[in-house]
Amino acid sequence: MYLAKIYVTYKPSILDPQGEVIKSALKRMDYADIQQVAQGKYFEVKLNAKDVDTASSEVKSFTEALLINQNTETYRFDLSLVEDEVEA
Repeated sequence: MYLAKIYVTYKPSILDPQGEVIKSALKRMDYADIQQVAQGKYFEVKLNAKDVDTASSEVKSFTEALLINQNTETYRFDLSLVEDEVEA
């Protein structure tokens, strides 16, 4: 079983309004060294796949089809092999 950790953020050319609001609030709170804040989404997906290449291909496919807006967002993901959990 694989665990995919998927990180979604706006593309660099797209304004991140929530990130800008957070950055402004931090500056008002006297965190003067803040230069940029990027707000995004995070997903964890466990999947059964025969190998890491298959898992990677599946994650890329469903992320592009469902989890992101390809016009405004970009993503990256990490895959790790995890033990099957026994449900009680």
